Amino acid sequence: MKIEIDQGSGFCFGVTRAINKAEEELARGATLYCLGDIVHNGKECDRLKKLGLITIDHATFSTLHHAKVLLRAHGEPPATYRQAETNGIEIIDATCPVVLHLQERIKKEYQAGGTESKQIVIYGKNGHAEVLGLVGQTDGKAIVIESPEEVDKLDFNRDICLYSQTTKPLEGFRKIVEYIGAHISPTATFRYYDTICRQVANRMPHIRDFATRHDVILFVCGKKSSNGKVLYDECRSVNPRSYLVDAASEIDFAWLEDCRSVGICGATSTPKWLMEECAEAIRKRMQP
Repeated sequence: MKIEIDQGSGFCFGVTRAINKAEEELARGATLYCLGDIVHNGKECDRLKKLGLITIDHATFSTLHHAKVLLRAHGEPPATYRQAETNGIEIIDATCPVVLHLQERIKKEYQAGGTESKQIVIYGKNGHAEVLGLVGQTDGKAIVIESPEEVDKLDFNRDICLYSQTTKPLEGFRKIVEYIGAHISPTATFRYYDTICRQVANRMPHIRDFATRHDVILFVCGKKSSNGKVLYDECRSVNPRSYLVDAASEIDFAWLEDCRSVGICGATSTPKWLMEECAEAIRKRMQP
C-alpha cells in the first residue's frame, strides 16, 4: 500500500511563526502565558503545554499583572493591548503579518469617518478570534457576514466597504461580491478588498488534486479548525472516501479495505508530526 503525506499541508507561515516565538521564550525558562489556544489543534497545544506554555482566556488575562503573554497569529482587538498596558503585561506579539496588515487597513477605513453612511463589512466567522480582532478596529461597529445567504441583512441604500477574514474561501467571497454588486443602490458606492491569504487560499486547488490521486484520504486536524473544515469538505467533494481524524487513535482501519493508496493531509493548523504519526500507525497495522 502506498502512503503519501501531502507536503503542502501543515502549519502556515503565521502559525509556524507563533509557535517558534513560544518555543524561544519557553527555552529561556520564563513563565509564558498564551491568550487563547495558540493553534486550533489540541495535540499541538498539549505538546506546548508540556514545555510550559500556559493557555488562558480573556477573563484570566484581565487579572494578570507584570506577566509575559503571547498573542497568537489570529490577532487581538485594541482593547487587549490597552489592558496589557494597564496591567504592566509584556506582550509577545505573534499576530500574523497578513492579519496585522488587514487590521491596519480596517482601522484606517474606520478612522476615515463617514460611518453614519458607510457600512464596514467583514466576510468571516462570527466569534472567530481573527474576526474579533478585526471588528475591534471599528469599536465593534463592523458587520460580520458568515455566508452569502446573510448578505440580505445589509442596507443596500448605504455605502458598503467589504473585507474578508484571511482564511475564508475565495468562492464564498466572490459570491458575496456578486450579490452586493447586483443589489447596491445606484446612489450608494460599493468597494471590496480581497484580503484572503493566498498561502491558505492556494491550498484549495492543491488539496483537491491531492485527494483525487488516492483511494482513501485521511484528513488530520483539530475539531476547532475552521480552515480544516473547509479543506476537509473540499476533499470529500472529490473523494467520498475522505475521513477526518484528530489523531492516529481515531483511524478506523476498515476504511482502508481494498485500498492501494492512502493520502494524508491536513489544515493550516495541523502539525507535520501528527500526520507522520498517522502514516506510521497505518504502516504498522498493514505490515504482513
